[in-house]
Amino acid sequence: MGLTQLFLVLCLFCTSSVVGFGVDPALRISVFDELTLGDGGFDGVTQVQGFHSESRAFHFQGTSREVKAPATISKRMVQKLKGKNEFTVLATLKQDHLNSGVILSIHHSEHRFLELESSGQRSEVRLHYRTKSHLDHTEVFPYSLADNQWHKVSVAVSASHVILHVDCNRIYERVVDAPFMDIPEDTSFWLGQRNSAHGFFKGVMQDVEILVMPQGYISQCPDLNRTCPTCNDFHGLVQKIMELQDILAKTSSKLSRAEEKMNGLDGCYCERTCSVKGVVYREDEGWTDGCRNCTCTNGTVQCEAISCPPPQCPAGTAPAYVKGACCKECLPVCLFGGRELVEGDQKAVRDSSGRCLLFECRERSMHRVVPTDPCPELSCPESEQVTLSSRCCKVCRGHDFCSEGHGCMEHSDCVNLEAGDCCVCKDGFRPLRDDNAYCEDIDECAEGKHYCRENTMCVNTPGSFMCICHTGYIRIDDYSCTEHDECLSGLHNCDENALCFNMVGGHSCSCKPGYTGNGTVCKAMCDGLCQNGGSCVSPNNCVCQQGFTGERCETDIDECADGFVECDSKSTCVNLPGWYHCECRDGYHDNGLFSANGESCVDINECKTGRNTCANDTVCFNLEGGYDCRCPHGHNCTGDCIHDNKVKHSGQIWVLDSDRCSVCSCQAGQVMCRRMVCDCDNPNADLFCCPECDPRLSSQCLHQNGLLTYGSGDTWVENCQQCQCLQGQVDCWPLPCPPVDCEFTTVPEGECCPRCVTDPCQADTIRNDITKTCTDEHNISRFSGSSWIKHGTECTLCQCKNGHICCSVDPMCL
Repeated sequence: MGLTQLFLVLCLFCTSSVVGFGVDPALRISVFDELTLGDGGFDGVTQVQGFHSESRAFHFQGTSREVKAPATISKRMVQKLKGKNEFTVLATLKQDHLNSGVILSIHHSEHRFLELESSGQRSEVRLHYRTKSHLDHTEVFPYSLADNQWHKVSVAVSASHVILHVDCNRIYERVVDAPFMDIPEDTSFWLGQRNSAHGFFKGVMQDVEILVMPQGYISQCPDLNRTCPTCNDFHGLVQKIMELQDILAKTSSKLSRAEEKMNGLDGCYCERTCSVKGVVYREDEGWTDGCRNCTCTNGTVQCEAISCPPPQCPAGTAPAYVKGACCKECLPVCLFGGRELVEGDQKAVRDSSGRCLLFECRERSMHRVVPTDPCPELSCPESEQVTLSSRCCKVCRGHDFCSEGHGCMEHSDCVNLEAGDCCVCKDGFRPLRDDNAYCEDIDECAEGKHYCRENTMCVNTPGSFMCICHTGYIRIDDYSCTEHDECLSGLHNCDENALCFNMVGGHSCSCKPGYTGNGTVCKAMCDGLCQNGGSCVSPNNCVCQQGFTGERCETDIDECADGFVECDSKSTCVNLPGWYHCECRDGYHDNGLFSANGESCVDINECKTGRNTCANDTVCFNLEGGYDCRCPHGHNCTGDCIHDNKVKHSGQIWVLDSDRCSVCSCQAGQVMCRRMVCDCDNPNADLFCCPECDPRLSSQCLHQNGLLTYGSGDTWVENCQQCQCLQGQVDCWPLPCPPVDCEFTTVPEGECCPRCVTDPCQADTIRNDITKTCTDEHNISRFSGSSWIKHGTECTLCQCKNGHICCSVDPMCL
């Protein structure tokens, strides 16, 4: 048996066993006890006699009530339910006739995470929840609970499997999109209503509970106990297999890369050397670089400044710097004019006649230096000429002394002065000698003198520093980096009508002029609301959903009246808000093929099926779309009818005992019953049968947006739901959509019904067949429906959709 068949067998025919009939209190949420009903804290709720006397029952009435759990209690209940894949909602109730109300609702803002609703107007039980795709979903079960009778109701969820039990009878079993139960802590928990304005349940409720366990309905109906594993068990097994596949693929990839690196290292001996100014030094080799002693250590140059001891010079000598040496040495001195000059110093003096004489200190005495060349002719006026103490020739102010030769080393700059030059350390360097001839680099990174910000690493450079981006980050400016420029790469979550601004650690979005929103969602501003689900796509431009038209999508297109639809002769066209369908005429029924144009409608043989009222010797003759009661030749037929074992005379009219809103008549042996025609102009109209004729203010309804009111009987469309107001109660149900028979479907933006698409990567919904697998980039087989992060990336999420691999950027990374 294939995995698909096994999954269906498990999901449709197996339930979980429960040891005994007791339930662990940690797995039970008793709603009445949590909300402390009966303590007088809620208006409109009174304790009454229930279905049984073993627990309390409460009567819910009126619309001026607010049965909502306090924040602390709601948080405690939600914590038990959060993230669970298996749970059951149970209730014993007696709902008022035709009431449409919510049994319990767990919702956050507009999103219903779990809501159980019973519609008496439509005879439906509805389960509202959010899917794992973060879409709101409603599962509708056609069944009437609002009949003023006691019913035991349970809705059991096991992964993607839902079972509805009523009075311990299994009514429906379905495989649906799995609920997403990651419920926020500040979620609202309501009982007997959706909120303070809508969905009021009217009637009696007892034993309202949520059991966080497999197939919790067994506690309500112990005789239904079974011993098979649940769908969630199988779902968890498949999920675990997918996780193990992903771990295997990642481990195999890492092992392959490690083997490649190890193979490249076999027989390799690597010695790390240092290259300085074109000279290569081996490991632990040392050298002197100016005023620093350097060593090559593990491929990195390590230098320390030379420490010069104070020179102890004997008499007749003085400390002075010698070219090529870092520390001062003792040099012989000469006395000249009361001053000490060291070896090599020159001094210019003028005699009584003004003639310049140049002397130089050599071997402890001053010797006259005879110039070989005359002084050059100066191009500057005499007022701009400068006399120097170390030479006889004058120079012009601003003379370039540095160009004549200087002792400033690698990281020191020669600077011209008025009568000579000096050395100044470059920016980012500090002096190693008091004359600034030798300078060493300042390590701004080690000393904290840098401006590198988050996501960067400071790297010292000669005279400065660099802020290097961490691996996987890109630069914003000289000092800042971010994971990536989401705006430039398009990997952002800004709306197409928003501006993206890259920032450190992320980005920000701002809606363009003419649009409003938070930047991730920007909606065009229209002068008024786009009605019936229309979308405002640009200022004053509404795009209507299918089936609506008008400047504000306010007009429903009557496909039947406008001739857009041609139904088969056996059916009649019925217009719906935004849609239509061909409904079989009286006397016909659908053959099960459900053709959209009514071709599947076939005649009902009332004579064979017994759906006729021929009596008193009359004989039934089937007709196309009906039947006839004929009196055989030679018989005297009275034309009377038999109804509910009672004789009704021909022409007699009566009201049904079980339904005061239906009128029947006997016509030539046939009973004809129809719903009472409502004439709202008649002041004596029965408002029980004709709630749409109720003119009282108390029967009006407030629209969901709180801005509009509707009279009893009014209908409208809101968020892909058709709503109706009847006697002050609002009931909404999903708009009917035409069936789509295809493998891949999507709901286009602004529409309510799914459409077929050929590209599986564009599909919102697929018919997952887990026997169809995908092969990823490492030849690992993936089940259909599984997802994984593409190897070598951090944010590329891939999914297997029925044999097709679809990859996109994971929005959780943004």
